[in-house]
Amino acid sequence: MASAAQWLSAARPRTLAASVSPVAVGVGVASTAGGVSWWRAALALVVGLSMQIGTNYANDYSDGVRGTDERRSGPTRLVASGAAAPATVKAVALATFGVGALAGLVLAISRSPWLILVGAACIAAGWFYTGGRHPYGYAGFGEVFVFVFFGLVGVVGTAYVASGHFLWLSVLAAVPVGFLTVAILVVNNLRDIPSDALVGKNTLAVRIGAPSTRNLYFGLVLSSFLLLLAIAPLHPASLLALAAAALALAPLRSVLSGAEGRDLIPALGETGRLELVFSVLLAVGIAL
Repeated sequence: MASAAQWLSAARPRTLAASVSPVAVGVGVASTAGGVSWWRAALALVVGLSMQIGTNYANDYSDGVRGTDERRSGPTRLVASGAAAPATVKAVALATFGVGALAGLVLAISRSPWLILVGAACIAAGWFYTGGRHPYGYAGFGEVFVFVFFGLVGVVGTAYVASGHFLWLSVLAAVPVGFLTVAILVVNNLRDIPSDALVGKNTLAVRIGAPSTRNLYFGLVLSSFLLLLAIAPLHPASLLALAAAALALAPLRSVLSGAEGRDLIPALGETGRLELVFSVLLAVGIAL
């Protein structure tokens, strides 16, 4: 039986900033519309965390039963290591999705029924990332879906449920958040290029190779800060997020210097920390 520590590790806490960050920025944007519904914002956070953790467990299950995790250089997986039965991990993944679905249903009832469709799309994207007969994560489309759901959907959706209004500012603010979330995935896939290539998991990193993947990471981080210049004319205090640039130095140094395998694990957590601080400062700047 897997220990609590192993279940926690499988939830990938280093990357959970990808769920918290869009909610923080969405709340900041919502504050510009005259007020924030804090209980709805809290439910949006529950939805985001549940979708991400559920996806992580679903990936653990799907990759484990496919046998694609046997030579990975990242943290130990539950199914691949034999720490937990595949059926147990699958059940926990579905239960975690269920928590998010319940929170999302409350938001849909209190705001708009179309949110049910958005929630269904989130669950489907989480499951079919590595699940099903044709997982899109194995075809190199993971970055696109991460940008859409952890960038656009996360920020725009939170701003909508927290304010009751669709705000164009939320679309603009979602782009740098989405880029930094994609950067987390890029580091993860850069680390796993050798093992993924061996088992036919053709992530974008496998398709374009390590040098181009390193350049992609640099471009995503740089673009996130440059996009602040588009938000600043509307909310000058959003430039507070530039202070997060100091946190970008360590992961950029690691990625661009040629670190490989397990040496990239610290960069994963550092990129998550960068996104969280950037997003909180951006949210505060927009609110001010």
